[in-house]
Amino acid sequence: MRRREFLSVLGGAAVAPLTVRAEPATRVRRIGVLLGFGENDTVTEPRLTAFHERLRELGWVEGSNVQIIYRWGAGNRDRIRDYAAELVGLAPDVIMAHSPPVVAALQRATRTVPVVFVQVTDPVGSNFVSNLARPDGNITGFETFEFAMSGKWLSLLKELKPDVTRAGILHDPDNPAAAGRLRALQAVGPSLGVQVISATVNDAPGIERAIAELAREPHAGLVVLPDNVNTIHREALVAAANRHRLPSISPFRYFAAAGGTVSYGIDLIEIFRAAASYVDRILKGAKPGELPVQAPTKYELVVNLKAARALGLDVPPTLLARADEVIE
Repeated sequence: MRRREFLSVLGGAAVAPLTVRAEPATRVRRIGVLLGFGENDTVTEPRLTAFHERLRELGWVEGSNVQIIYRWGAGNRDRIRDYAAELVGLAPDVIMAHSPPVVAALQRATRTVPVVFVQVTDPVGSNFVSNLARPDGNITGFETFEFAMSGKWLSLLKELKPDVTRAGILHDPDNPAAAGRLRALQAVGPSLGVQVISATVNDAPGIERAIAELAREPHAGLVVLPDNVNTIHREALVAAANRHRLPSISPFRYFAAAGGTVSYGIDLIEIFRAAASYVDRILKGAKPGELPVQAPTKYELVVNLKAARALGLDVPPTLLARADEVIE
């Protein structure tokens, strides 16, 4: 029906044209979240809570002006690949990505949807970004560790147990940063009098076998690298190390909380809060390629004194004095 015909239907009398002022609808933005953790993993909730709280502080309220779509990879590469494609197909405004396998899957799925990553080492060497200062593409985020940190872990292991001469390095061969970490460890090993023994692991039984093999000879210790496989199976890893009486150094507090001897690394809760700030900037118009990749500036040392004593270790007072937290 034409406008003139519509007006005539209202009556024979002359009718003044009507002007309707519609309130502009608030556009609900969409955030995809793809995590390498499992949905029921105990470390997931506090990190997502921090992410949500920071978004709320910045004015983004789930169910009001933003929708958040969650997917959990649980360390399964096929699932991660499928969820990456699914999330991209839902056309979110931005995706928050956790761990290198997740970022790699999203990179294969899209070169246009903005991606903000957390818990990634060497994003340049992994070809996720062209450089740290100006990533240029659709991906940016927060780097977890530089390769030099691997040497620090080995040094802490030696300080914890001075007679360690063999260090087992558990790592995921599919992690693009694994080779760089191993090179850093092998470069530091001779100066500490420690032989670096690489062990690739893909699952909990593989972790058990590698630890049992390492423990066959004396004066051994364990360096746990920040790979998805180690993280997903951390309880089995810590239990095996303690059963074989191997001191361990790990990258995140939750390893020490699970019974590992010592951890040294970043506060991941703060990293998830920072990721929310980048998500906010992208939702407000910033381009990910213009947001620099951020490196960590704060590290925390956690000593599980109870676990150390169970292994018969006498933790040096100098190490305890430097600890940010001592679990007793």
